[in-house]
Amino acid sequence: MIANITQITQAIIKSQVNPGDQVLDATLGNGHDSLALARQIGREGKLYGFDIQSQALANTEQRLTDNKLGNVPHQFFLASHSQIKDYLPDQCQLKLVIFNLGYLPKADKTIITQADSTCQAISQCLDLLANKGLILIASYLGHPGGQAEHGAIKQLLANIDQAHFNVGEFNFLNQANQPPKLFIIERKK
Repeated sequence: MIANITQITQAIIKSQVNPGDQVLDATLGNGHDSLALARQIGREGKLYGFDIQSQALANTEQRLTDNKLGNVPHQFFLASHSQIKDYLPDQCQLKLVIFNLGYLPKADKTIITQADSTCQAISQCLDLLANKGLILIASYLGHPGGQAEHGAIKQLLANIDQAHFNVGEFNFLNQANQPPKLFIIERKK
């Protein structure tokens, strides 16, 4: 269950996301997180997704189709996740948001998520989070820019009002080579 960050996020998705929920994959990538979310929400829910690379949108569409989940209501945007509020409806109440930061695997590793846009996106998601909703942020430190992005996120999250949100950080203490870290944010009410 805790061999890696992906297993942890997948377990949280399975335990917390239900049919009919509205969810957001803030970094579509190769579609693995979107697939897990789509499996949970079914045709009654809605999956939103963002990425700045058209290949990520295509990868995710293909992954849903290949797994017979192309009919799950979804809307993907070729845009920065810092523009979430420009695209999602004001009445949107997200049960779970996931960020898988860094770069698109098997693509140009110089195109990475950035501290400023990621922090803007997280702040916007806080306003759209449903009661007891979660934000999961997988932060990778081993690529150029990863340490700075992680530090900026940690500073942002340390200042979130504890009256409204619980914020935690999970990391592997005995793994070499800068393993990813996971931030978890929960809206209290």
